[in-house]
Amino acid sequence: MTEKRFPGSTQKELQAGGRSVRAKYRSLFVGRRGLAPLLAYELANLFVLPVPGALGLALRRLFLPGLLGRCGRGVVFGRDITLRHPHKIEIGDGAVIDDGAVLDAKGEANLGLRIGAGALIGRATILSCKEGSIVLGETCNISAGCSLLSETTIEIGRGCFLAGNCYLVAGGNHPVKDTSRPIMDQPSAAKGGIRIGDDVWLGAGVTVLDGVTIGKGTVVGAGALVAASLPDYSYVVPDRRLRITDRRAL
Repeated sequence: MTEKRFPGSTQKELQAGGRSVRAKYRSLFVGRRGLAPLLAYELANLFVLPVPGALGLALRRLFLPGLLGRCGRGVVFGRDITLRHPHKIEIGDGAVIDDGAVLDAKGEANLGLRIGAGALIGRATILSCKEGSIVLGETCNISAGCSLLSETTIEIGRGCFLAGNCYLVAGGNHPVKDTSRPIMDQPSAAKGGIRIGDDVWLGAGVTVLDGVTIGKGTVVGAGALVAASLPDYSYVVPDRRLRITDRRAL
C-alpha cells in the first residue's frame, strides 16, 4: 500500500488560506485559467443546466459539447447536472446522463472522466475524481444513486450493470495507528485502483474497495462488500459477518 498526498478535498481546499475565493472556485470547479472558461462555465450553470423540458434538452445538446473535452453524437443530458473540470470529460456517442448526475473530473494532472458510447449514468449518480480517473466502457449502465470516487483509477469494462446505490472507492484509505492527529489529516494510502471486466453485474448497494479486480462475467449479490479480487465468472453471495477490532491494536 503506497502513501500519497493528493490535492485536498473540497472542504480542505475551501478552508485553506493564501488564495482568493475566486482562485479556489476556479481550481475546484472550472479547472482552467482565464476569463473565457469561467464565463462559459457560469453561463452554462445559469442558463443551460437547470432548464426543464424539451427546451432544456435542446439547449444542453447545443451548448455543453463546447465545454467538454469531447462529446459524441446524440448524447442526452438531463437537467441539473453538475460539471467540474468539464474540459477533462469525454463522452461517447449516444450516452445518456440523467438528471442530477455529478461528473467531476477535478485534478491537476489526471486523465479525468471517459464515458463510453451508449453508456447510461443514472439519476443522482456521482462520478468524482480527486487526481484520479474513471473510465467506463461502452453500454455500461450505472444506475441511480451510485457513487464512484477515484484518487487513482476506476476502470469498468463493456456492458457492465451497476444496480442502484453501488459504492466504488479507489483510494481514500488512511493510516489509523497514529492516534495523535485526526484520521482525515493523515496521508491517503492507495492500493492500485479498481478494475472491473466486461459484462459484470453488481447488485444494489454493493461496495467495492480499492485494490480490487473483478473478472469478466461476474455477478455480485446485493449488499456485498468486495474487499478482495474475484476471478472471471464468479457468483458472489454477500458475507454479512461483522468483525470489530480496536484500531490501536493493529
